[in-house]
Formats: sequence, C-alpha cells, structure tokens
Amino acid sequence: MKFTIGFRSVTHEDLDFLLILRKKSMSKHLANAKIKLTSEQHLDRVKEHYYDSHIILRDRKPIGLLKLGIVSLNNTSKSLHIRQLQILPEYQGKGIGSKVLTVVKKKALQLQLPITLNVLLKNPARGLYLRHGFQIEGKNKIEFQMRCSLDVLAS
Repeated sequence: MKFTIGFRSVTHEDLDFLLILRKKSMSKHLANAKIKLTSEQHLDRVKEHYYDSHIILRDRKPIGLLKLGIVSLNNTSKSLHIRQLQILPEYQGKGIGSKVLTVVKKKALQLQLPITLNVLLKNPARGLYLRHGFQIEGKNKIEFQMRCSLDVLAS
C-alpha cells in the first residue's frame, strides 16, 4: 500500500494531540524502564524544545512527531540530534519510521553533521536505528546513546 509522508511545524493547537501521542507511543517503553510519569511530566516533555517539533503526516493526517535539534558534543563538534521520534502505535511497523529517518539523513548530509539520539534500553525502535546504520556509542541505566556517522550517511 502506497502512502505519502509529510511534515509540518507544530502550532499551539497541537498540544493535545502530542500529549496523546506521547502517552500512546511511550507509556509501555517507559514502564519497561520502570519510569512512571504524571500527565504533567509528559506534558513537560512535549513542551521541551517545542518549536523544534514537526508533526509527521501520513496522507496529510497527523500520526507522529519528529523533534530535531543541533547539539554540541564534548564542546568540539556538533550533531543533528533526534530529540524525539514518536509514531502512533497503529502506524508503527509500516515503514514510516524508515521514511522519516531517510529525510533526517538527507538533512544531516546537507548540514554535514552526524546524527545522534538516545533510545530506551528495551525500546524495539533500537532495531530500526541499527538497520539505518546507527551504532551504539554508550549506555547508561535507562538508555543507549546512538550515532550515525557522516561516513555512513554518505554511503
């Protein structure tokens, strides 16, 4: 089945959708990590770097969130950092994440920056990132730090 993916900037009116999206897409993974958040804490995460957020559209219908930012690494280099990538559960496993990552990779190549992200230890999205050339660079008690180098992006 063919579909189109698009993006649009967030507006203030997207807050309710983004809170529902976050709870639907993240609650299970956060519970697996033994992290319990209140609705207010979820909303704080939605509002963090709010205007770096883009609504993911499938056939013009909002189905997810991509939050990107440029961050400094060790005060020497920068990366295009995926702050959040969330897709409604009913749209997961349909190739949407891959299409979104393809767009992010093109943007990173234009900027000549590697891509970085953090993913919860038990979140199956890690497999998606590994398939797209990301490598695990570090790990703490709750998440992996992953990176896709410029060499991988250019190949």
